[in-house]
Amino acid sequence: MTGTEDILLCAAAWRKAGKGVALATVVSTWGSSPRPVGSQLAVDDRGDFVGSVSGGCIEGAVIKEALDAIETGRPRLLDFGVTNEQAWEVGLACGGKVQVFVERIE
Repeated sequence: MTGTEDILLCAAAWRKAGKGVALATVVSTWGSSPRPVGSQLAVDDRGDFVGSVSGGCIEGAVIKEALDAIETGRPRLLDFGVTNEQAWEVGLACGGKVQVFVERIE
């Protein structure tokens, strides 16, 4: 499952099964970003997930925040970024920024 519709269907199935679920959505990008605006990641209360908001580089942090959102019910806007100088230091071609909105699904 990788399409947005599949991610939402999976999240709905988890909710129907009684699981806590959070949805993370890329809401803005600047510069280099592995996933476009609108990309989504659904997470259940056990930490299982489907979809992608980063191609791996920030997914762990987003999943952690999603689990907290499931527990507290508090949505959050996450900012991830790297300057061009930092990007070169870690071997990336260019810098970028991505904002991800995380919310519990009721």
